[in-house]
Amino acid sequence: MKGIVFTEFLDLVEDKFGLEMVDKIINASKLESGGVYTSVGTYRFSEMLQLLQHLSENTGISIDDLLLVYSEHFFSVLEQSYPDLMATYKDPIEMLSSIEDHIHIEVRKIYPDAELPTFEIVEKTDNSLIMIYKSSRAMHHFGLGLMNKTFEHFNSTATIELEKIKEDGTEVRFVINKN
Repeated sequence: MKGIVFTEFLDLVEDKFGLEMVDKIINASKLESGGVYTSVGTYRFSEMLQLLQHLSENTGISIDDLLLVYSEHFFSVLEQSYPDLMATYKDPIEMLSSIEDHIHIEVRKIYPDAELPTFEIVEKTDNSLIMIYKSSRAMHHFGLGLMNKTFEHFNSTATIELEKIKEDGTEVRFVINKN
């Protein structure tokens, strides 16, 4: 997993819960990296799982809810870092339906070894989208949060239903209807 995901996560934890919480979750985890991350480095996903688990235990907030909050933070990082990419799109459905064929291609240019989820478009209209998320990391709530923020970015709203195809969350159907 790319280091930017770790550095931004720890920035969020510090902003929301304080530096003491950052130290607490790092010290409670058995991290190969020692909890030292660079945005361009690559680290094991198991480290993120440990950090999330310890933050959840210390705050009483579920991992899914923590991923939603984190995705909101991460979307703002994307907005600030890649305004030209965001400006390419005029509509949230258009943007979300291009994740696989455009956005992930751009991500791989910056981070060639990034391990990204896949999004298969099942059905698309001007006001709706059905897509299948697949990832061994089962971070579908992170994806859900990014989708919510995409609609907010375009001053729009939507109803987004998440249906687990596989119980472990490695394959999820998103049914998106623009309001």
